[in-house]
Amino acid sequence: MPVKICFDTNVILDVLLEREPWYSTALSLLSKVENGDIDGYICPTTVTTIAYLIQKEKDAKTAKDLTGHLLSIFNLTHMNKSICESALSLQIDDYEDAVLHESARISEIDAIVTRNVRDFKQASLKIYSPEELEGILLIA
Repeated sequence: MPVKICFDTNVILDVLLEREPWYSTALSLLSKVENGDIDGYICPTTVTTIAYLIQKEKDAKTAKDLTGHLLSIFNLTHMNKSICESALSLQIDDYEDAVLHESARISEIDAIVTRNVRDFKQASLKIYSPEELEGILLIA
């Protein structure tokens, strides 16, 4: 059974906006989601954030097309009021990261992949950088 990984917004944006030097590693991980090697998840807040940023960077049609593609390959983590409330009590300074963590935890995700590993110091889930996760998957 593939490992359940929640992708932080920054990793998805690295692919969609072709941001160097992170693009190739992030693309490799997204390809593993498309191939079924990773059971990929994104938080519902990631979907709206990405749509907004892509529309701002490109245009509305591109944003809708890319959002539709993401929704076709990724599962969504759970999101509700209690998740948002419980995120407030975490020792994670960035509330957006705390919400992502709680949404992933409630959804029984194995790990989060993010470029901001240091922001999740107090996380109860495993947190990997894209490079760390790619290395782990190569060994497995």
